[in-house]
Amino acid sequence: QVSLAESGGGSVQAGGSLKLSCTASGLNFSARGMGWLRQAPGKECEGVASLSWNGLSRNYAESVKGRFTASRDNAKNTLYLQMNSLLPEDTAMYYCAAGRDGLYLPRREADYNYWGQGTQVTVSS
Repeated sequence: QVSLAESGGGSVQAGGSLKLSCTASGLNFSARGMGWLRQAPGKECEGVASLSWNGLSRNYAESVKGRFTASRDNAKNTLYLQMNSLLPEDTAMYYCAAGRDGLYLPRREADYNYWGQGTQVTVSS
């Protein structure tokens, strides 16, 4: 059974930082592209960042480029998202997701077939 467990969310003031973690089990983590997506109330789900299985290729939403950094530790089956210079518009539920088997770098919501339960990030002004 596949499990993706996010942690590290919370409340922070604008300009602050948070680091999200996602620990995976039940799948071949080191062979999967992985990603972070978010959804704010009343808005569509948005891809934030994704990495190839080897971490060599990355994709970021324009809105987070230069502020967020995604990384992974395949030995620990863990995906990370370092979020700096947070803005109120970054407030959302953040989800970790595993890309479909054989897909090098997931980019779209449809590219993922396993999702975590999410962790809430709230940024106050």
